[in-house]
Amino acid sequence: SRCSSRRTLRASSVRRHIATSAPILSFAMAATLVVPSDITIMEEKKSIGKRRLGLLERTGLLLTAPMLHITYSKMDRGDMRAVLSKKYDTEDTSSAANLCRARQESVRKSVVATNFMWGTAGGMTGLVWWSFRRYNYQSRLVALPFVFYGGTFVGRALGDVITLRNAEFARDRFLASLPAKTYFTAN
Repeated sequence: SRCSSRRTLRASSVRRHIATSAPILSFAMAATLVVPSDITIMEEKKSIGKRRLGLLERTGLLLTAPMLHITYSKMDRGDMRAVLSKKYDTEDTSSAANLCRARQESVRKSVVATNFMWGTAGGMTGLVWWSFRRYNYQSRLVALPFVFYGGTFVGRALGDVITLRNAEFARDRFLASLPAKTYFTAN
């Protein structure tokens, strides 16, 4: 009888706690609507047609890793392709058109630099594989992942230097990092 009264007491206190407390999954968003961001609307307004992508831009987009959007704080490869494929009037000297062209150029540099990141990582890995040719395969397999990972950092720096991305202004890099989509808010 003592044990059953404890269970009843616990069950009633748990029910009371659940009834008075906030929901457990309060962080989950209700039905949200994804809309174009302000910069995307301005780009669409200022664009005058389509632009063909270059070879390095297409391969850089292909080598860009897929993205899982939770907060829409970054651009995925589809958004980058949309930014790069817009054509702007060269005679338009408005500040909005200059912003769009600066954003497009910064996104282009970022995408082209991706080629050098993966190329350098693959090249360094291939050279390590070749220089370990007289060793057994276990020693090669131990070294390769570390060299490949380090090669991505070397390649990122090399790509930034080759595309002159290291010399661009912080404003331009910030423009390129602005997301193309965002959640709709009422205000």
